[in-house]
Amino acid sequence: MNNKVEILLVEDNPHDAELTIRALKRINLANSLIHVEDGSEALDFIFANGAFADRQVENRPRVILLDIKMPKIDGIEVLRQIKSNDTTKTIPVVIMTSSKEEQDIITSYNLGVNSYVVKPVDFEGFAKAVSELGLYWLITNQAAR
Repeated sequence: MNNKVEILLVEDNPHDAELTIRALKRINLANSLIHVEDGSEALDFIFANGAFADRQVENRPRVILLDIKMPKIDGIEVLRQIKSNDTTKTIPVVIMTSSKEEQDIITSYNLGVNSYVVKPVDFEGFAKAVSELGLYWLITNQAAR
């Protein structure tokens, strides 16, 4: 697995993952997307451990779409580890969650999240939000390398 990864989607809800991927495919931004289902898998991917040990760690995602409420390791801990590591701290991380809890928002920004988005409930709103995020982070934004 040495291919370039544009988007790392960290989402345990299969329905939300499918909607996200479908919305990104609609605007041709899902070609270089990797989907993992929990925080442990996300950290293994990011730091090239476990099942992803053969991945070239230099091929960092251009953006990470990260859910908060997940099994094993939650999104807050994943964010903490990404932003506290010199090699990965410049990767843009967008929290995409259904949590509107003020403490989650404050903690995420204190840890260095680049954006915090509450998932819209309806499909069209969800698809629009994902499309706008994808276009911004992959097309408009100038990423640090």
